[in-house]
Amino acid sequence: MIRLEGITKAYQLDGVVVEALRGIDLEVKEGEFVAIVGPSGSGKSTLMNIIGCLDTPTTGKYWLKGQEVSKLSDNKLAEIRNLLIGFVFQSFNLLPRLTALENVERPLIYRGVAKKERRKLAEKALERVGLADRMFHRPNQLSGGQQQRVAVARALVGDPAIILADEPTGNLDSVSGKEVMSLLRELHAQGRTVLLITHDAEIARQAERRVKIFDGRIQEEGEVGL
Repeated sequence: MIRLEGITKAYQLDGVVVEALRGIDLEVKEGEFVAIVGPSGSGKSTLMNIIGCLDTPTTGKYWLKGQEVSKLSDNKLAEIRNLLIGFVFQSFNLLPRLTALENVERPLIYRGVAKKERRKLAEKALERVGLADRMFHRPNQLSGGQQQRVAVARALVGDPAIILADEPTGNLDSVSGKEVMSLLRELHAQGRTVLLITHDAEIARQAERRVKIFDGRIQEEGEVGL
């Protein structure tokens, strides 16, 4: 599903070159649940941006479902993101003026799905995350846990091959965090490939495999519990 070879990423900050990634080799098979773990500044968010086709590497190659995507244009990357990847972010990234239902519909608008069909798909996605009774609430009328469940519904509404969750429990209390992790485990059990970015070792233990990144390099990887 995902293959990275020799991925590097360097930025210019105030005239200084900062190496965020320093030669990442990584494979993720279809249907795996992988946690990418590391402290702030380790490079894990940069790695997520590249895996999620939000950014391109400085050097190296990236294959997604057999297609090399490391040198594609921004428009092509946007198309691939919309078709293959569902995102769940720490800050939810919901549009405040839209209802939960309208937020979940959003990715389908970009795909050109007809209004009646996207409404049906969005309703089904919200029912799936237990928010059938909150469809017409705006984000400020929902708890943090409910907002994150809306974000999960938005991520899965287009039936993506990959769910990318970046610190999905970071802004939640422990109960809401457990609910969101339960949803991600359920999606994995249904056959989805799930990549979880986290600094929390306890959260990472809920994945099948853990990849530890430090100073832009993979420090270790293996099955959780090993």
